[in-house]
Amino acid sequence: MTTLSVLDQSPIRRGGTPAEALAETVRLAQLADRLGYERYWVAEHHNTSALASTAPEVLIGQIATHTEDIRVGSGGVMLPHYSALKVAENFRLLETLHPGRIDLGIGRAPGSDARTARALAPSGVPMDLRDFPNQLLDLYGFLADDFPPDHEYHGIAAMPRPQAMPGLWLLGSSDVSAGYAAELGWPFCYAHFINSHRADTALDAYKKLFSPSPVAPEPRASMAVSALVAETEEEAERLSWSRWGWRMMGTEGRGGIPPPEDALAFNYTEAEREYLEVLKRRSIYGDPRQVRERLLAMGERYGVDDFVVVTITYDYGARLRSYELLAEAFALEPRG
Repeated sequence: MTTLSVLDQSPIRRGGTPAEALAETVRLAQLADRLGYERYWVAEHHNTSALASTAPEVLIGQIATHTEDIRVGSGGVMLPHYSALKVAENFRLLETLHPGRIDLGIGRAPGSDARTARALAPSGVPMDLRDFPNQLLDLYGFLADDFPPDHEYHGIAAMPRPQAMPGLWLLGSSDVSAGYAAELGWPFCYAHFINSHRADTALDAYKKLFSPSPVAPEPRASMAVSALVAETEEEAERLSWSRWGWRMMGTEGRGGIPPPEDALAFNYTEAEREYLEVLKRRSIYGDPRQVRERLLAMGERYGVDDFVVVTITYDYGARLRSYELLAEAFALEPRG
């Protein structure tokens, strides 16, 4: 059976405000909870006027408070910016407040430009990504209270202690992240909407190299995809131009998610038009039947039955409707 979840970047439409975007995130989470989606993950992005989600750990608490059953988590926390202890404390606190409902998804991308990454680093010098595997080990050690006796952090407790660990996921769009997840024995979510070309090799490597662990006794793979559902294929393509154009419109795009008409009318360079075709191929859009068939075909190709869906539109009602149509297409069981 296919499992569907939501990835929300809290998009800010052109002319809208961050407060509106964050309120829309909470309302969309409530809808996803009612519709029967499995998880609701929020992203981490910095120094952009188009995405409002800068601190997943703050937004997760708000969403979990205003929903009933859906799991809520990060998609993801960019661990190289932070100390493993502080991230463990944040998510142990969330798990204590909302037992059995919190996911901690970890990424290693900056979620920003290089200058912003330096500003986020306490010393002004971003962590060397070669240290990322050790950060992951430290994070697990704090979450599981499982440091060897000779480890420098042995005896340091990440408080408070919940009854169980948050759900741990490693997120990535490369073979490198897949290899880390396999070696650690963590569930792995591949970001197809960021890099579709490495999906085959990354997921194959994850499954072949996986070592069972207390976190996961066997491989658990998911795929994050960009998908938009409308009543017709034509309408879905029109709505999708807001996301495609925003990525390519330079300073105009940084002002927020544009209306589809503005994105369609923008004067793109030849190189930008070529990349737009890449974005279109990487996206899933259409009527409910078409999107369902494409997701099922992807599941068969990559050997996954768990999808995390990101949908960005200028019109908030169209975004809500897209998730409603997708839930209907897969016959999700409503809650409540």
